[in-house]
Amino acid sequence: MISNEDIKHIAELSRLKLTSDEEKKYGEQIGSILKYIEKLDEVEVKNINATASVSGLADVLRSDDVKDWDRGEVEASLNQGEVENHQIKVKRVL
Repeated sequence: MISNEDIKHIAELSRLKLTSDEEKKYGEQIGSILKYIEKLDEVEVKNINATASVSGLADVLRSDDVKDWDRGEVEASLNQGEVENHQIKVKRVL
């Protein structure tokens, strides 16, 4: 069973303000989840190979080659906006 102090700590980390009833309710729910997860300790995995992915998909990587740009393209790019410290300043993307 998870302690009430743990529930309060988790709520604080999650920036949740819980009533005492909610603390009790969530404590029971988290406790049942943890109890269910403990069942995994009972599974025999000695003869099972570890896997990192079961989908069979793999990342496709390319070499990071440095290429020279055409000077005209560089000049055109630099004239598109404000330049600061030899870098093009763009609008914030958030």
